[in-house]
Amino acid sequence: MGDGKSSTLVHILVVLLSLTAFGFAIAAERRRSTGKIVPDPSNYNITYCVYDSDVATGYGAGAFLFLFSGQALLMGITKCMCFGRPLAPGGNRAWTIIYFASSWLTFLIAESCLIAGATKNAYHTKYRHVVYAQNWTCASLRKGVFISGAVFAVLTMILNVYYYIYFAKAVNQASRKTTRASSTVGMTGYA
Repeated sequence: MGDGKSSTLVHILVVLLSLTAFGFAIAAERRRSTGKIVPDPSNYNITYCVYDSDVATGYGAGAFLFLFSGQALLMGITKCMCFGRPLAPGGNRAWTIIYFASSWLTFLIAESCLIAGATKNAYHTKYRHVVYAQNWTCASLRKGVFISGAVFAVLTMILNVYYYIYFAKAVNQASRKTTRASSTVGMTGYA
């Protein structure tokens, strides 16, 4: 991180992990479990729901883990902004704090959407119920839960990239200010 530049490798890894999470979330949305009402072979007055595959749960959990890995990588490298070298006062530190808080907010929202979608999808996949009503539908995960997670995963990625850029600038600015050759405070005696 010399001259206020952030590591390209860290940028690439964070972007790749976040985009992989995005792809998994989109795949989970496309493969959500859906159910159909099937009559019981022994008694045609009784119906129950049969759900298709549980692939979306795995995709949702994968998206959760990839996004978590990207966030953990960045927070480990920057030492969560709280530990390590101090940030120099000024605009770079202010933007670092803003992007840090914003990225955590979007990260928590994305992770909530992804894990809630995965668990709700898994619950409905295993669910069977006897139905005596005529106009009854099988419960399934609402459309858009995984899409919301995907959108917030991309927002988290963008905010993480900016956070790391400004963090590198603020840390470097602090190290330049502390390595002065001489003191600026004069020590003269008064008579």
